[in-house]
Amino acid sequence: MKQKIRLGSGSGFWGDGMDPAVELLQHGELDYMGFDFLAELTMALLQRQKMKDPGAGYVPDFVQYMAQLLPLAKPRGTRLVSNGGGANPRAAAQRIAEQARAQGLQGTRVALVEGDDLLDQVDAMRGAGVELANMETGSTAFDEIRGRLVAAHAYTDSSGIVEALQAQADVVVTGRVSDNAIYVGPIMHEYGWKHDAAHADRVAAAIVMGHIVECSSACTGGMSSRYADMPRMGRVGFPYFDFYPDGTAELSKVQGSGGRVDAFTVKEHIVYEISDPKQYLMPDGVPDFTTLALAEAGPDRVRVSGVKGAPAPDELKLILAYSDGWIGESLAFFPWPHAYERAVKARQTMLERFEVMGLKADQIHFDFVGLNTLHGPAAPMPAPEVLESLNEVGLRCAVRTRSREEAEKVRRAGSHLWIMGPGGTSFGAPIKCRPVISLWPTLIPRDYVKQTVTVLEA
Repeated sequence: MKQKIRLGSGSGFWGDGMDPAVELLQHGELDYMGFDFLAELTMALLQRQKMKDPGAGYVPDFVQYMAQLLPLAKPRGTRLVSNGGGANPRAAAQRIAEQARAQGLQGTRVALVEGDDLLDQVDAMRGAGVELANMETGSTAFDEIRGRLVAAHAYTDSSGIVEALQAQADVVVTGRVSDNAIYVGPIMHEYGWKHDAAHADRVAAAIVMGHIVECSSACTGGMSSRYADMPRMGRVGFPYFDFYPDGTAELSKVQGSGGRVDAFTVKEHIVYEISDPKQYLMPDGVPDFTTLALAEAGPDRVRVSGVKGAPAPDELKLILAYSDGWIGESLAFFPWPHAYERAVKARQTMLERFEVMGLKADQIHFDFVGLNTLHGPAAPMPAPEVLESLNEVGLRCAVRTRSREEAEKVRRAGSHLWIMGPGGTSFGAPIKCRPVISLWPTLIPRDYVKQTVTVLEA
């Protein structure tokens, strides 16, 4: 048994920077590097892509990352684990294997983990009496949206990743595992841990560390309340951690990289996206965040210890995504003098155009950009003399409709302001209307999820 495993974060979202991952891979002496690319809505978007093109549906960035990072990782013995397979891990794994072959990396083993896509099991679950109640609203009216489903993906545990690593995979490609599972899997594989009561505390500790690093630089200074004090964030270092058999871990980053690691940056991310800190329900286990201890173990180094937890829950989260109308949008900017008054008049003009055009809308929303875009009605309005002095004000209009045809009316009404609106108004290209995908989160018995592993060799 290894006395220490070193795992690094290579990505925190679809669109993250690649250069910090390259830096960490080159200088971090890693055993594993994990890449998180997915959000809840991402799976629905990728599923729509797959419906249009059976060869699509994975995160394109992931394949690009592997093309650059695998030649660095392979000679170092660093194994790469990611959920970038999205809605089509098989296609992603095939592309990566092809790239490895073209790069002369013969013998590279690419494992794909499937089983999170349950779209074809939804009717069977309903027939077996699974209620599929919305866990956020409490609604049990799932059957009303059944005909509009576009995706159904369960948050799975790290079992498939463990199996893939046992099969000597150099790269593991998954779909919708939990974000922290891409780190939990390697730890459970290396130490031979099981999903049982005997290992509950140590698995919980692995989940905690996966949670801390899953958003990459969010624990090395990104999104921090002390962001103004963080050095060289444009060259921020992605985190890595050393994990020990007793469940203790130490978090750090490459020496000389930007950002900072201290107890506070870790605390800030620990509380990110959690509900009950005593029961952080994950597919691999249930950590109790109130039990852990943090200590600064040196410059840019934090020790995490004492984590307690419970075994994995009997239910898994399933995200059902369904078509839910369209959004039409427009954006215009109005200059001084009287910028705010011009924007208000333009709003009135657009509402009149909607009436003339017979717009059928579920919701009409206006923002005054620079005044209330972020805080909405909670934003305090400036004094009249301040409003009068504004150099420019933007007007954003967003309308939710049931059909694309109605959403197109919003775009046309926005373009009408080119001449019907105030002089000096500035526009970009008209914004295309887009479909709305809504999410229906629910819980299902974990017995419905059967993970499978296939290994491709370059």
